[in-house]
Amino acid sequence: MEAGAAPSDLLIFGGGWLGRAAAREAVRRGGTAVLTSRDPETRRVLEAEGFGAIDPTDDVALDAAVRAATALLVTAPPGADGCPGLNRLVPSLTRTGAFPDWIGYVSSTAVYGDRAGGWAVEDDALNAASLQGARRVRAERDWLDAGQGMGLTVQIFRLPALYGPGRSPLDRLRDGTARIVRKPDQVFNRVHVDDVVAGLFASMARPRPGAAYILCDDEPSPADVVMEGAARRLGLPMPPEVDLDDPSVSDAMRRFYRDSKRLSNARAKAELGWRPRYPTWREGLEAMLADAGT
Repeated sequence: MEAGAAPSDLLIFGGGWLGRAAAREAVRRGGTAVLTSRDPETRRVLEAEGFGAIDPTDDVALDAAVRAATALLVTAPPGADGCPGLNRLVPSLTRTGAFPDWIGYVSSTAVYGDRAGGWAVEDDALNAASLQGARRVRAERDWLDAGQGMGLTVQIFRLPALYGPGRSPLDRLRDGTARIVRKPDQVFNRVHVDDVVAGLFASMARPRPGAAYILCDDEPSPADVVMEGAARRLGLPMPPEVDLDDPSVSDAMRRFYRDSKRLSNARAKAELGWRPRYPTWREGLEAMLADAGT
């Protein structure tokens, strides 16, 4: 594919928040997007938004979408049986003989486990400390093995906490669910959903079989610093401070606090020509405030 080009047809296994964002970008670039969901109502919503939508358990519909796709993106998380995208797409690729230009698997930086505040890069050993992280390690391995065995270009994207419109400290402050948890020396990166999508399309333009990329911002920061900065920007009182085991703290947030690490995005910058539009949480929050007219 030419640099900056979009695939003419993108099949996205997983019709969630990130999948929809990638689908919108594919359409914006003049391509098409088909997303999967097992839920009929979700498929109706996706179709109303102008996308194709299929049930991934429907072999006929899935095979047709795989044949038409020039790129496959897997955003669905793995479960006890492995990656659901791999479990459905590899048999479909085998049945159809399809040969997409690019396959992207969205993973998590949980694969690195805790680094005690140290840096993590793509070639570091994977040492997941959670069940979710261990499942990501397995899914990455399975996708890379499948790509090598079938001669397909598979790329891995390791993401930290995603944020964006509707899913950010600003939203939690406004709806009253924000909490501050203080854990000394704890830091992690985050990444705006638009920067993730930009990284995915940059990879489609410059594919490298078997490559893994960390897509993250440029400034690892403690969560309490980000929340306090967001509250000050909105002119709202600071949210209550709670312990990590408080029932108001979500399981997902506890997982983030379990690990402390700094992430390098140097490889994505060097190989993909990618730069985060929002290099820190400050630019990301300011852009959302600007869009909202705040």
